[in-house]
Amino acid sequence: MINKMRAGTALLCGLLVGATLTACGGSGGSGDSGQNKGSGPVTLNYWLWDDNQQASYQSCADAFHTANPNITVKITQTAWAQYWQNLTTQLAAGEAPDVWTDHVSYYPQFVTSGQLLDIQPYVDADKVDLGQYQGGLADLWTKDGKRYGLPKDWDTEAVVYNSDMLAKQGLAAGDLANLTWNPADGGSFEQVIAKLSVDDKGRNGLDPAFDKDHVAVYGYLPEWNDGSQGQNGWGELAAANGFTFLDKNPWGTQYKYDDPRLVQTIGWYKKLTDAGFAPKFDKQSTLGIDAVMNSGKAALTIAGSWTINTYLGDGAKQKFALAPLPVGPVGARKSAINGLSDAIWAGTRHKDESWKWVKFLGSSACQDIVAANAVVFPAIKTATDKALAAHKAKNHDVQVYVDYTKTPGGTFLLPITDHGTEVSQIVQDSLQSVILGQTDPAAALAKANQQVNALFS
Repeated sequence: MINKMRAGTALLCGLLVGATLTACGGSGGSGDSGQNKGSGPVTLNYWLWDDNQQASYQSCADAFHTANPNITVKITQTAWAQYWQNLTTQLAAGEAPDVWTDHVSYYPQFVTSGQLLDIQPYVDADKVDLGQYQGGLADLWTKDGKRYGLPKDWDTEAVVYNSDMLAKQGLAAGDLANLTWNPADGGSFEQVIAKLSVDDKGRNGLDPAFDKDHVAVYGYLPEWNDGSQGQNGWGELAAANGFTFLDKNPWGTQYKYDDPRLVQTIGWYKKLTDAGFAPKFDKQSTLGIDAVMNSGKAALTIAGSWTINTYLGDGAKQKFALAPLPVGPVGARKSAINGLSDAIWAGTRHKDESWKWVKFLGSSACQDIVAANAVVFPAIKTATDKALAAHKAKNHDVQVYVDYTKTPGGTFLLPITDHGTEVSQIVQDSLQSVILGQTDPAAALAKANQQVNALFS
């Protein structure tokens, strides 16, 4: 959400938690720009991480400035990992941007450390229609009656596959339309993955002579930098196996990483790796998932809707297409749904102006601009329809991403709790130990779950 890039393992350092409201109220904040509130023209600093969306939001900023000539929005774009590191440093120094793009994995820590402005009074005063957004998104950004953002976009997941590789193995797009999966034998999903796995002699994974130690093309490229959520793969399959992350979400306090249904799911991933159908963790390329897919070294992966233009756009080096996630043991497909918002720094000197900008970002005036550029799906339901139409105009069939939102129970929320980055690191390390063969899934996840829940005691 969107664009959202994934939660990953980028950690907010301890400086964030230590940052105080006294620091936030420092006299030299970046939002100050040497001006005091009410002294004349104001420049708001706005940060985002997705370079694919920068042009869209610059157009929004230009439209906003036209409607509010005394307010100029200066946009700074920084890549995902550096973005959070820079934000942490700026918050600790009391020099944070007035407004920044926020992610559900990080905002609980900002709330705990008092870094976010409660915008509920503004929402009430301006009678913002929260019902205009995609179902459930508005509730992501609330705690104890306070609100810390308006929804700006959403994303779901789908299977991305190499069309030419599919054809070479005698498979058609229709063969991926109704895939099934279970952790015991992998269902038809594993059969497709096996057939798409090819060794250096041209034998696929269904051939008894397939050489798992000399693989030319992996059938499946898993994402192992998904932290505690598995948003790009294992989280969806675990959910389709009946797994839920928490006792309640959002703001639960008891995780369930020791659930046998998650243990089974991670065990299946290990089996897939051992069979040579997916790269071993210590042999996996340091390049990003999209770079490996574009190199032709893997045939299939699971990716979020923010990557639509990466795989279907003019810059793609292979011919890709989309398929729905497989149906799991619960009898349904399950996709994580995530969304972003825009946070206002509690220490900004320009609270009213920042609210005007956030309100504009959360309105159809901006989200229709974003929709027309066909990069992400905006949070406002009517703008989502316009984005879908814009993709269709580019001959991009992305309906699978939308279908989950129209299916009861087709989506689930990523976990939103305190200690998000600490949970992410614990679970990330646990899963990597399994894939490296250092421990078994049940033992690793039981230990991780104990460590995670100890954070809340």
